Amino acid sequence: MQDQLSVFPAFFRVADKRVVVFGNGDEAYAKVRLLLNTQARLVAYADDPEDDYRAFLTAKGVEFVYEAFAPGLLQGATLVFAATGDEALDRTIVEAARALKIPANAVDQPDVCDFYTPALVNRAPLAVAICTEGAGPVLGQMVRARVDQMLSPSLGKLAQLAVHFRPMVEAMIPKGVARRIFWRRFFSGSVAEAVASGNEALAKNNAKSLVESMDRVPGHVWLVGAGPGAEDLLTLRAQRVMMEADAIVYDALVPMAIVDMGRRDAERLSVGKRKGCHSKLQSEINDLLVSLALEGKRVVRLKSGDPLVYGRAAEEMAALREAGISYDIVPGITSAFAAAADFELPLTLRGVASSLIFTTGHDLTGDVLPDWARLAISGATIAVYMGRTVAASVAARLMEAGLPAETTVAVVENASRVEKNLLHGTLRDLPGLQHRDDLNGPVMVIIGDAVAGANFERSVPLAQRQPADATLVRV
Repeated sequence: MQDQLSVFPAFFRVADKRVVVFGNGDEAYAKVRLLLNTQARLVAYADDPEDDYRAFLTAKGVEFVYEAFAPGLLQGATLVFAATGDEALDRTIVEAARALKIPANAVDQPDVCDFYTPALVNRAPLAVAICTEGAGPVLGQMVRARVDQMLSPSLGKLAQLAVHFRPMVEAMIPKGVARRIFWRRFFSGSVAEAVASGNEALAKNNAKSLVESMDRVPGHVWLVGAGPGAEDLLTLRAQRVMMEADAIVYDALVPMAIVDMGRRDAERLSVGKRKGCHSKLQSEINDLLVSLALEGKRVVRLKSGDPLVYGRAAEEMAALREAGISYDIVPGITSAFAAAADFELPLTLRGVASSLIFTTGHDLTGDVLPDWARLAISGATIAVYMGRTVAASVAARLMEAGLPAETTVAVVENASRVEKNLLHGTLRDLPGLQHRDDLNGPVMVIIGDAVAGANFERSVPLAQRQPADATLVRV
C-alpha cells in the first residue's frame, strides 16, 4: 500500500558502543557530525583524510585511525557507516558488515542500506528523527527546520527533569489515567514555564506540588464535532483533546480515519447512530458517557459535523450535569458549510439572501407548516440535513408555502470528502432525489435564490436520467 512505510522507525542504543565510519571527505564528515549528537564510542577510519575533516576529528576528540577499509576493522561494531564516496567500495563495506550481522548504511545508496540516517532535531533526551526513506534528503532537512522552530530550546531540560521525577511519580501516582494526566500537566503547565524561564528551583517545587495534587483525578467528557468527514477539517482543539482521551465514543457517520486520529491506546466505542440504524438508544449512550467518566476516564464523544447541530448534545449534557460530571464542547464544521464550500456556494448573498435556515426534512412532514418555511419566500437560504428520503415532501411543502418551482437546488453527498458527489437542479426536480439508491452517504440539500450563484461545472443535473448501470460523476 502506498501509505505504508517500507521501514520501521526505531532508535538504536549506542551509548558507549563502538560505531565506525569509513571515508575521507564530506560524506564521512556529515556522518560524524550527526553521530556526535550521541554517546556512541565513535571510530573514524580514513587512509587519506581531507584537511578540514582531519582537523574536525582532532578538535572533537574523535578516535581516528589512518587505515583503509579491511573486514577485520568491523569486529565489535554496533553500527557501520560506509561514506567513502566510492559506491562500489561502500557496497563492499555493507556486505562485509552484513556477514557479521552488523547493520550498515551506505551514503546515497538507499537500496543498499539496512537503515537510513534521519534529519535530527536534538533536545536530549528527546529526539525527533525525520526520514524520507532516501527519497528526498532535502525534504527531510526542510521538515527538520520547521520542527526545530516549533520545539522550545528548553524542552531537553524539561525532559531531563521528567527523568528525575519519574521514580516519585511511579511511587505516588497510580498507573493509568491519573499518571497520563500528570505528565500532560507536567509538560504543558507551570513546570514547563519555570524551566523555560530558567528557574530550575521553581520548576522542581512546581513538579513536587503537582505530584502531591494528583491523589484523585475526576473524569471529564468532551462533546467534539468531527466535522463533515474530511480529516483536515478537524479543528486543532478537537485533535488535541482526542490525543488526551482515554475513551472515544463515536457515531457511525464519523469516518474511521478521524477516529484513528485519537490516542493509539484509547478505548474506541462505536455507538452506531445513523438514520434507521441505531445500535444504541440515546439513553444508553448517555449512561455510557456517565459510566466512563465516573471511572475517572477522559472521554471524547465524537459526533459528525457540529455537536450542537442535530447532534442530540442537549440530552447528553443534561445527563452529565445530573451526574455531576464536567464537560466541554468542541465545535466542528457543520455539513451545511462543507456542502456550500464544495459548490462554491454563497449561503448568504447581499441583496438576495440575508438569512440562513438549518433544518431537517422531517420538519416539513407534519400537518403544520413550520414558520421558517414561509421565510423561504423572502429569500432565506435553506440547508436541509438528512433530506434525501423526504425530498418529495420538502419540495411539495415549500412550493405550497409559495416558493417558486424554479428555485435553484444544490445537493451534496459526502460533503468535503474525496468521494463527494454534487448534483444541481430546481425545486421541481427535488422529488426524484429520494429514489436515488446510488446515494448511500449523508446528503445535504441547499435551497434558495443564493444557490444560483454556485459553481455547477463539476456537478450533475438532478433531472438527468442515468442508465441502471451508470455511475454518477464523483469529484
